[in-house]
Amino acid sequence: MRLRELNIGCFGGGTGLPSLLGGLKMNPWLRLNAVVTMFDSGGSSGQLRDELGVLPPGDVLKCALAMARNEAEARRVLLARLPLENKLKGHTGGNLLLSMMAQYTGDFMIAVEGLQVLLGCNGRVWPASIDQASVCAEYGDGTVTRGEVEVDAGQTLGNDVHRIWLEPPVSLHPKVGDAIRSFEAVILGPGSFYTSLMPILLVSGVKEAIADVRGPVVLVANLLTEGRGMRGFTVGEATRRISEAISRPVDIVIANVARPAPEVLAQYAAEHKEPLEIGKLPAECELVEGDFWSRDIARHDRRRVAFAVWHVLAERLL
Repeated sequence: MRLRELNIGCFGGGTGLPSLLGGLKMNPWLRLNAVVTMFDSGGSSGQLRDELGVLPPGDVLKCALAMARNEAEARRVLLARLPLENKLKGHTGGNLLLSMMAQYTGDFMIAVEGLQVLLGCNGRVWPASIDQASVCAEYGDGTVTRGEVEVDAGQTLGNDVHRIWLEPPVSLHPKVGDAIRSFEAVILGPGSFYTSLMPILLVSGVKEAIADVRGPVVLVANLLTEGRGMRGFTVGEATRRISEAISRPVDIVIANVARPAPEVLAQYAAEHKEPLEIGKLPAECELVEGDFWSRDIARHDRRRVAFAVWHVLAERLL
């Protein structure tokens, strides 16, 4: 085996993708790219989107911070909520900074590039789209909802998601499409299945760009289901839905088999969240199991997931 740098793309958002990036950035043989969801409608990002008409900055910011040269200090400064009693109350400094850069330059892509330079990022962040859109869902009972927060709330209350789409339809930026086609592998997740991961795959042009990636598609499965509407949902079901969305098989699944203390599981059970069982995977899909849940809070162990990703990539690409 001859070691060389691998150019890989990680797709997702929320808290899952930054955690993955924070682990992978320590590997000198990986050239990291994050393709990030852009359809947040809640919190500071949603408020800035509604009041200023800017693209929601939160997911891009968190991924850039995860790859920052001095992550801990950058997070301390840019994720702090401003202690003000005006319209800026509750916003993070980083969200305001990225929004101001976007308004000043008139180009969100340029603003993201500037943020990466400012933070000394070990990798690139690519917004999945720079067009405004909202996540919409139709539930099993035929009801429809619009907005990331509302879609999450609906399935948390027990409505199973039957169909999901973006309104209005949006397209992949040509620069992002070129970047995806240059990837040697695609890493999907972890992250909220219906509001962080699937919306990226619904952007027009993403499926076609991923089809041109010659290396493997890897799914890092979530640790938990996400409410009563996902009762009985499995890694196998997630794999099948993603394969349908991108029109190509998921080659490798990295899944957790560890369980925390019973009292921790009981706390999540009270929120109608349960460990994500593996279920039945497609025959052609390779399963890599490991103990990736090592704390009381439901977060993947950064180092363990990073080593697992490197292991499967090295086997396939080196």
